[in-house]
Amino acid sequence: MDQPATFGRATRPAGEEPEALEALVGAALTARVALDEHGVVTGWNAGAERLLGYSAGQLTGRSAADLLAEPIPVRGGLPTLAGLPRWNGDVALRHRDGRQLTVRILAHHRPPGADAPAWLIVSALTGRQRPAGLDESLVSWSFAQSPCCALAIYDTRLRLRRANADMERATALTEEEMRGLRVSEIVDDDAGLRAERAMARVMRTGEPEYEENYLRAPGEGHEHARSVFMSALRDHEGTIQGVCLSAHDMTEQFWARKRLQLIAEAGRRIGGTLDVTRTAQELADVTVPALADFAGVDLLAALDDAPEPPAQPVPADGPLLLRRAALQSVTPGAPEAVVAPGAVDSYPAGSMPFESLRTGRPTLHEVTDPAFTAWLARDPARAARVRAFGIHSVMAVPLVARGSTLGVAFLVRHRNQEPFQQDDVVLAGELAARAAVSIDNARRYTRERATAVTLQRSLLPRRLPRQAAVEVASRYLPAGGQAGVGGDWFDVIPLSGARVALVVGDVVGHGLVASATMGRLRTAVRTLADIDLPCDELLTHLDDLVARLNTEEESDDKQATAGFTGSVGSAGSAGTSGDVGATCLYAVYDPVTRHCCFAGAGHPVPAVVGPGGTVDLVGLPATPPLGVGGLPYESTEVVLPEGSLLALYTNGLIETPDRDLDTGVDRLRAALARPAASLDALCDTVLADLLPQRPADDVALLIARTRALDARQVATWEVPSDPSAVAQTRKDVVAQLERWGLSYAVFVTELVVSELVTNAIRHAQPPVQLRLIHDTTLICEVSDGGSTAPHLRRARTYDEGGRGLLLVAQLTERWGTRQSATGKTIWAEQTLSPA
Repeated sequence: MDQPATFGRATRPAGEEPEALEALVGAALTARVALDEHGVVTGWNAGAERLLGYSAGQLTGRSAADLLAEPIPVRGGLPTLAGLPRWNGDVALRHRDGRQLTVRILAHHRPPGADAPAWLIVSALTGRQRPAGLDESLVSWSFAQSPCCALAIYDTRLRLRRANADMERATALTEEEMRGLRVSEIVDDDAGLRAERAMARVMRTGEPEYEENYLRAPGEGHEHARSVFMSALRDHEGTIQGVCLSAHDMTEQFWARKRLQLIAEAGRRIGGTLDVTRTAQELADVTVPALADFAGVDLLAALDDAPEPPAQPVPADGPLLLRRAALQSVTPGAPEAVVAPGAVDSYPAGSMPFESLRTGRPTLHEVTDPAFTAWLARDPARAARVRAFGIHSVMAVPLVARGSTLGVAFLVRHRNQEPFQQDDVVLAGELAARAAVSIDNARRYTRERATAVTLQRSLLPRRLPRQAAVEVASRYLPAGGQAGVGGDWFDVIPLSGARVALVVGDVVGHGLVASATMGRLRTAVRTLADIDLPCDELLTHLDDLVARLNTEEESDDKQATAGFTGSVGSAGSAGTSGDVGATCLYAVYDPVTRHCCFAGAGHPVPAVVGPGGTVDLVGLPATPPLGVGGLPYESTEVVLPEGSLLALYTNGLIETPDRDLDTGVDRLRAALARPAASLDALCDTVLADLLPQRPADDVALLIARTRALDARQVATWEVPSDPSAVAQTRKDVVAQLERWGLSYAVFVTELVVSELVTNAIRHAQPPVQLRLIHDTTLICEVSDGGSTAPHLRRARTYDEGGRGLLLVAQLTERWGTRQSATGKTIWAEQTLSPA
């Protein structure tokens, strides 16, 4: 007989010879035939020859259809099977001697291109006689000796009848010791009671049940996780005669899943804030009790003052200084801790934290290890904690992010009797790596935010200037969340004529750029206010400034983009523009007339609290923010009773993520209407009522109580446009000063009045008016109908004039000029001191 063809390839275990396998399985006990896609025989073994009487040489190369006694019971015949991966059924074949055989076959269809026959057809032959009852014995032995599944059979009373060896190992009891007992009696645990209830449902419904349990057999050091299936055992009539319980050990899969769940939970819980201490605490909270019974997170003490982690975090010969940032324990109060939160401890060379940071790898020790006992011998306090709590396994994991060492996490087990394993070290390293990146992010953010806060506070007024028009109180709160420091600001600017300017503004964005832009705008406002521009005109100039800043930003962006795209072509030519946006509210209050002028640029409108406690919002026209352009700014003037409160604020006070604008305004009005002992107390009340503990945006608040000058403190004269009127004007001023008790100021005031009135009569246009204001200072104002502002000039040696304004500037505290709708006003202010 020809040698049978090869029926495909199979991978065999190393060292196993094909001949030995063929001898073991008895290849001739199966008829094996190989066909190509056209149904031509390509392989024929000895079993096929025994079945049909043909040798391999007689059938190879012939069509298999020649062997059919009847067509295959598939519509269309054999070619229609080409789309099936497998077919099985009974086929009528013709033996070589002419008789018909009905044979049960199994046909495997190999995919095209496989290095094997297209079809492999097999059929089992009747072999030698098996010993009687062997099959039943095999079933019994397979039940008792199954190495991968714990099996137990219970009768209709849910009493154990049989248990295999794996079940005996799982319960640490023999079959004889368990026979006749219930599950809840074999396993005195909630898991046993749950399984018994599930078996009762199986007896009642006939449907299988599934449970998972976690048990520790007596004498074992750790729990086993098992998936438990309970199914009904039925006789030939379908009557339930018992329940089969099979438990598959899935401990490794269970712990792998738990580790993945812990990593996923760490991703959700660690790094939710940009706070170093809170992030360290989140790491400790995640590891306890899922991984350790106690966790301490220590950061390098050198990070307290250094902007960057030290290049050599671990001294060559010690000691290593670490600050305890966080701790957590399964024991309330964490009595295992030797170092309190915030305290600094010193770790010598050879200690676990020292070695872990020196090598950059986790360190794992049992308390009996020589290296650990040597460290404890030098640290009696820590040794006492180890003995008191029964600590048996410890691990130190370095915290490293972006190549910089930040600290170490110290993990301990004492309640969990299983020591740390290598899988725990890998898991702890993954958690520490995630936490280290978040801690480094928080540290960098804290440093940048501190820089921005310092810059912003340096740009804000450190103390409000002394002036008589209003009593003021202010508050500034930087953002408490991830947004960082913004560009909110406020200012109080004394103006001529005892007036005062109140300013509140907000630059769009956060960080150093917003703070620097705020400083530029605040300086611009003070400069424009110093030349006494009207409210609406000041905002117009400020709008022009912001527009120029935007142009500068766009130019810088284009240059940066051009430099970048020069090497990559036009792919990135779009670029982004760093637009500067800001809002501002500017108000000027005059205590003489009690008039207050308001002008806003896209800013929340101010609130006014009347002397009776009523709160109203000033009706300002809608205007765009600074830098937008296109619409003019308008001013609104109101008369305020003495003692009125003005509240100017930024939108961070009334707008929060969980509150709309209208609700915020209503709460502000309610807070302002509440009586307060002082303006500072009122500021605190407003912030407490409107802001969360950690505001999402910067907040600036400025509250001013208006004052009014008594009519007796102001004297006004209409001066004729005649040089001879100057003498009478001087006499009127001297008489007024005598009435105010300011005789010591007569000399300087006469000189100032004479110079300013004379210049107005000679060089300006009527009407000319003189006004004296007696407040904390003495202010002299001369108004005329001209628009030309005077300026200082230095007279030459033989000039007969030109020294007047120079003398005024030398004898008074300050002087200046302001324009009005009808002309200009020149003013000079002198301090009142008898000395």
